[in-house]
Amino acid sequence: MFERLFKLSEHGTNVRTEVLAGITTFLTMSYIIFVNPDILSSTGMDRNAIFVATCLAAALGTFIMAFVANWPIGMAPGMGLNAFFAFTVVATLGYTWQQALGAVFISGVIFLILTVTGIRSWLIRGIPKSLQSAIAAGIGMFLGLIALMNSGIVVAHPATKIGLGDLTQPAALYAILGFFIIAALDALKVRGAILIGILAVTILSMLTGHSEFGGVVSTPPSLMPTFMQLDIMEGKPNRLGRALLADSTAIVAGSMLGTSSTTAYVESASGVQAGGRTGLTALTIGVLFLLALFFSPLAATVPGYATAPALLYVACLMMREITEVKWDDMTEAVPAALAAFTMPFTYSIANGLAFGFISYAAVEDGKPLIIDFWAPWCGPCRQFAPVFDAAASKHADVTFAKVNTEEEQELAAGLRIRSIPTLMVFRERVLLFSQAGALSAAQLDDLIEQVK
Repeated sequence: MFERLFKLSEHGTNVRTEVLAGITTFLTMSYIIFVNPDILSSTGMDRNAIFVATCLAAALGTFIMAFVANWPIGMAPGMGLNAFFAFTVVATLGYTWQQALGAVFISGVIFLILTVTGIRSWLIRGIPKSLQSAIAAGIGMFLGLIALMNSGIVVAHPATKIGLGDLTQPAALYAILGFFIIAALDALKVRGAILIGILAVTILSMLTGHSEFGGVVSTPPSLMPTFMQLDIMEGKPNRLGRALLADSTAIVAGSMLGTSSTTAYVESASGVQAGGRTGLTALTIGVLFLLALFFSPLAATVPGYATAPALLYVACLMMREITEVKWDDMTEAVPAALAAFTMPFTYSIANGLAFGFISYAAVEDGKPLIIDFWAPWCGPCRQFAPVFDAAASKHADVTFAKVNTEEEQELAAGLRIRSIPTLMVFRERVLLFSQAGALSAAQLDDLIEQVK
């Protein structure tokens, strides 16, 4: 049955490897069942209902990823997305959590439409890589600030706005200890380092009397406090396309259950490294999220200072993206920097996005863009490649790019590429010229001079 559903032999894997990979991924991402209720409950939502919604949304999204996309990817409510829900939409903008859930539902429907039409892939590709990396890093800094404030390590200060808290308080000490446990275990390549850190701090706090033991296993709590509470009255497809469809569908379902937007987890890379290649890995992850429903007493026992180090460590991991910014190109570096540091300094992810995109449009130098659409099996493409590369070296005031039409079928189809090699020339985001067939070096130079 598994062979028929997931084509295991075609992907060079087997049931045992896929199941172990699924367990590995679950261990690395299961911290979300503790962290998400802690963040979203700050809006007034029922913590136990959020726990159930988190598990169900993660399982549903991952099942769709398994059976529709056949990818070894786990899904769950996203870090950063939950912070945006709680601290920007509700706390800063003043909407109710019901209205915020309605916004999540609407965004999911929009994403679903954009995915089905193929526009979403275009939008993703249209965001400059430096800006994508800066947004991830900015969200990381924002999450880091939240973690430090929740643990009392950073506090409000009348003169300097923020200052160092009392590090002798139990919450701060537990958070520091938990962070170093997570960092040390992750450095040693221990699977589930974040989960182990959360549980270690929780157990230690119970042994020292700073928190109470509430049990481990019970029947799942009621989902009704958040189920269907959203308020929306106010205020040829490849596996990537099917994966985006799973993402969009899970967002819609998650809003109905009562949680923030669901997304694919980068921690799924741990399962891929363990050998996961198909949707059977995702199926295993989804089943484990369903089993986690019966550990609600444990989730309720976890104090905020136990999840704070997990949040801080995730923030550190997200900060690695800052190295992908092209710092030697000021048209890329300035918008990236503005996007990144505006998020924590204004306590708003939305403000960071706005500063980043607006500043990018303001400082963009408007250089012409020439794209070579090619394929590895195309003889004329191989002949034209040296001519294209030579022109790229010669004309520093023109941006050159290559697109493999085999890998980017949706993009090529959307731009109506009928034959290859095809050159497409853009200036100020307006298509000026389209030429099918290989050009000589002289013809290419003439074309470049026309659009400068």
